[in-house]
Amino acid sequence: MFRLSLLAASAVLALSASTATAQTDTSAGTVLPIAPEVGAMAPDFSARFADAKGVNAASVKLADLRGKVVVLAFYPLDRSRGCTVELEKFRDEYTTIFGAGAGSDVVVLPISVDSLETHASWIAEDKFPFALVSDPAQVVAKLYGSTMADRPYNARTVFVIDGTGKITYRNLKFGALNEQAYTDLAAAVAKATGM
Repeated sequence: MFRLSLLAASAVLALSASTATAQTDTSAGTVLPIAPEVGAMAPDFSARFADAKGVNAASVKLADLRGKVVVLAFYPLDRSRGCTVELEKFRDEYTTIFGAGAGSDVVVLPISVDSLETHASWIAEDKFPFALVSDPAQVVAKLYGSTMADRPYNARTVFVIDGTGKITYRNLKFGALNEQAYTDLAAAVAKATGM
């Protein structure tokens, strides 16, 4: 009897541990990573990026951005309808959303599965004032629970990370066509920067 109780307890602990790092999409039966909670330390990562100068040889490292507020904006694909609306809104209302200190106190990092070359050409065409991070294997997206079951691109999610490296805001279903999403994001950035 004691042995059965011990086995049952072990099974419950194993199940609890697995659900702490993954969730099941019941419609597809697929296991998805869980997004880190507000208040948790943001998972560190290193990834290649493109900016206004083109493809960058260096990688952006979250740990190197300590002291700044970082906005991670996972999105599905370059030039798709919702993604174009979202990133053009970030560009056109950069100061309104990210604050007067944007560029020095705030680092905006949109992330998709697209190649560095695709990112570089889109930045050149649309004159984005921020870099685009390439995450083709969705390594970073998985750390942030920003993947979709059975789809090879990112879910549209946004995280704000304060200067200490803690997540202070997350939106796991960021509405690219919803004005309130941008208002809420602007408020979260202002709060994280102490503005």
